[in-house]
Amino acid sequence: MDNILAHKGYYGIVKYSPDDEVFHGKIEAISDLVTFEGETAKGIKTAFAEAVESYLETCEQVGKTPDKPYTGTFNVRVKADLHRQAAVLSKLRNISLNQLVGEALATYVSRA
Repeated sequence: MDNILAHKGYYGIVKYSPDDEVFHGKIEAISDLVTFEGETAKGIKTAFAEAVESYLETCEQVGKTPDKPYTGTFNVRVKADLHRQAAVLSKLRNISLNQLVGEALATYVSRA
C-alpha cells in the first residue's frame, strides 16, 4: 500500500485533507494517540519519523514502556466446521493449531 509509512517497527497510515491541504495520520496499532502531519510527501515522511522518535523519547522520560504495534497475538473467529478441520489437520501434522494458522497466514500473505 502506498499510504503506509514505517519507522522502527511502527506504522502510520497517511490520509489527505483537501479542505486543509495537508497530509495527516497517526501511529497505528498502539493504545496511545500519536498524530503527525505535513504539507508534502517528503514532509509527511519526516513528520512520521519525528512522531515515532518523540513518542519513544517521551515514554523513556516518563518511565513508560512504549506500546508495541503488533505483539504476534490476536483472536481469530471462524466457523465451527473450519475450526474442527484445522484442529484435526494440526493434530495429523503433529503441530499446534497456532503453528498451522501461522503457516497458512504466511502462505496467503506471501502470495498477495
